[in-house]
Amino acid sequence: MRNRIPGRLFLRNLVEKRSLLSQLVRRDFEQRFVGSAIGWIWGLIHPMVQLLCWTFLFQFCLGQKLPAGEATQNYPLFLFAGLLPWLLFSDTVQRSASSILEQSNLITKTVFPAEIVPVSVFLSCLVSHLLALALMVGAATVFLNQISIFLLILPVYILVIGLFAVGVGWVAASLHVFLRDTAQVLSVVLTFWYFVTPIMITESQYPRWARLLLAANPLAYLVRGYRELLLTSRVPNPADLAIAAVYGAAVFLLGGLFFRHMKRGFADVL
Repeated sequence: MRNRIPGRLFLRNLVEKRSLLSQLVRRDFEQRFVGSAIGWIWGLIHPMVQLLCWTFLFQFCLGQKLPAGEATQNYPLFLFAGLLPWLLFSDTVQRSASSILEQSNLITKTVFPAEIVPVSVFLSCLVSHLLALALMVGAATVFLNQISIFLLILPVYILVIGLFAVGVGWVAASLHVFLRDTAQVLSVVLTFWYFVTPIMITESQYPRWARLLLAANPLAYLVRGYRELLLTSRVPNPADLAIAAVYGAAVFLLGGLFFRHMKRGFADVL
């Protein structure tokens, strides 16, 4: 009987956290579009406007041409496939930075597992990501006349993005509680990170010295994998996925430990 009680308590806590997480996700998603006439459709409009702007600039103004060896010669689809993993990552990290402050009333007044707040932010961003992803698959089916069976691997890539984004989000969220400039610094870092990720141009177009940054950038491997899955019928390079997964698992673990250490002082500051 004594051995069963801890097991029951563990399951009860697990169910309670799962219920709390689902409530946070629903609340976050609803608050993002509260009072809006078209609601969740804004989650599609923002990436589409960004796609149109970059396409106009690079394809029509600068005459961007894709090399013959790329996944497709259709530049808008090439760009959209690269934007998808980046937007899921960057939106999660940016919104996670201020998430603890936004939920300070729960953290200071109740016994609240603060670590699930950035997780709920990722899951909320994932809803918009899946909507945009469905649009991308439909566009690839129409314009490229193909859909790959290897799309079934895509959830693995989404999981890796989630691990990496939540890990970075934990660090950003905990630092922002004590140092309110963190969100501003993060914005600068993400801007630099965006341009050292092969989204708008191909990897071969980066200067030789900058390719070292690509090799150290986990988002480069994820962007490459997304393009292979969405735009071709080829299997992405398993080594790329393995490298990204190692990055994701390591950052998730280290970010979790960092957040766990820092949250001891949340109540005093909040």
